[in-house]
Amino acid sequence: MDDWTPRTRAIAAGRPHGPGTPLNTPIVATSTFEAGGDSVYARSDGTETWAALEEVVGALEGGHATAFGSGVATLSAVLDSVPVGSTIAVPTFSYAVTRGVLQHAQQLGRLTVTELDPTDTQAWLDCDADLLWLESPTNPTLDVMEIETIARGTRGRVVVDNTFATPLHQQPLSLGADIVVHSATKLIGGHSDLLLGVTVARDETVAGELRAARTRIGSTPGALEAWLALRGLRTLPVRLAEQTRTAELLVSRLAEHPRVTKVRYPGFGMMVAFELPDADAADKLCAAVRLIRPATSLGGVESLVERRAWLPGEDRVPPGLIRFSVGLEDPEDLWRDLLTALG
Repeated sequence: MDDWTPRTRAIAAGRPHGPGTPLNTPIVATSTFEAGGDSVYARSDGTETWAALEEVVGALEGGHATAFGSGVATLSAVLDSVPVGSTIAVPTFSYAVTRGVLQHAQQLGRLTVTELDPTDTQAWLDCDADLLWLESPTNPTLDVMEIETIARGTRGRVVVDNTFATPLHQQPLSLGADIVVHSATKLIGGHSDLLLGVTVARDETVAGELRAARTRIGSTPGALEAWLALRGLRTLPVRLAEQTRTAELLVSRLAEHPRVTKVRYPGFGMMVAFELPDADAADKLCAAVRLIRPATSLGGVESLVERRAWLPGEDRVPPGLIRFSVGLEDPEDLWRDLLTALG
């Protein structure tokens, strides 16, 4: 497997082998196992379906993967192993739910949270936090962080939310990060039909800590959700390549439109952010699109837009910023829809 490309790993890893075995890993819908074998109870021992998904994600990221019931559950698992009184650094512009969970822990007196500009690398090197939670590109401003410089220049444990980039665009473990997290709800699943999260640890001992945390807090994935995520992951390379081509085309056209004041694009991937003069203009665009759907998620085959500043905790986001998750529709159809909505 080591000499396979990521595209091949996404398709070939995590499959049963041997004469008469099924080509695809089946949905193993059980909570318990007959005594005498290696597995006793699914919450602690997992299932074949979870294991297959973990094998593929681990092969793509270059580490030891653990599946969880949601993306936010991966954060809970990471925090479960952080001692009380620890300091955690998080980007000022990042997923609002992540910051909300950390702020709640701070209000309870469990942690101290420091918010830093994601583009100020020196501030991250100087922060001396026990845990550094990086997000690159950031949500929703799409800032790219210097992962390797930060990971190799700080003493704290480094966690990278790799949801937007996916392991096809960056592999943070190879850059020195300790843990990678994914909301597999998004690009890994790819069809807006499941909730699931995955952690990937560089060190097997750390992976064991995260698995133990999953057992303690009970944040296990459902059998169907794990199977759907595995099926979606098989097509991630071809989906992402096509979505990226469309995103690049639309970015170039949006940048030339007179009503668009700013376009944010990290140079890869299918996530785009663009700004209109104010909140009213952005709301009108979201209400006017017909093919593109106004919704809060991302990473599916369908294109979605959302004015992010309306959400709680996103008051620092520019009021006219629209997060645009580019799907698999024909790019010319998407552009016509945007042109009409832009007026």
